[in-house]
Amino acid sequence: QVQLVESGGGSVQAGGSLRLSCVASGRMHSRFNMGWFRQAPGKEREFVGGVLNSGWTYFADSVKDRFTISRENAKNTMYLQMNSLKPDDTAVYFCAVSRATGERYSHAAYEYWGQGTQVTVSA
Repeated sequence: QVQLVESGGGSVQAGGSLRLSCVASGRMHSRFNMGWFRQAPGKEREFVGGVLNSGWTYFADSVKDRFTISRENAKNTMYLQMNSLKPDDTAVYFCAVSRATGERYSHAAYEYWGQGTQVTVSA
C-alpha cells in the first residue's frame, strides 16, 4: 500500500499562484509514476498532469504553460506549481500513484490516491 497526503491548497485571486505538495509513504517506490487530478463540484475527476519516474512531465491542455510538476524521489514528494490561476481551476486537487509505465491520463490507471486539497480561485 502507498499512502498519499496533499497539502498547500487554499484561496487565491485570479492571476495568483499556489504550490501543492504530495508526500508518499508506505510501499512507495521511485519507479512509480505520479499524477495530479482535480474535481470540481458536479464534474468528473479530470487529469491535470503527471510525472514519470524519469522526471518527464506531461499536462492537460487546459493547464499547459501555467502549471509545472516536479518530484523529489529522495523525499517521496511531488509538487504542483500553479501559476496564472483562473476561476475555472477551482476544484479539489488529488495526487495519485500509478505502477503502470508510460504516460497515463485516466484515473483508472492510478492505484493509490490522496484525500485531496481544496483550491479556490476567485475572480
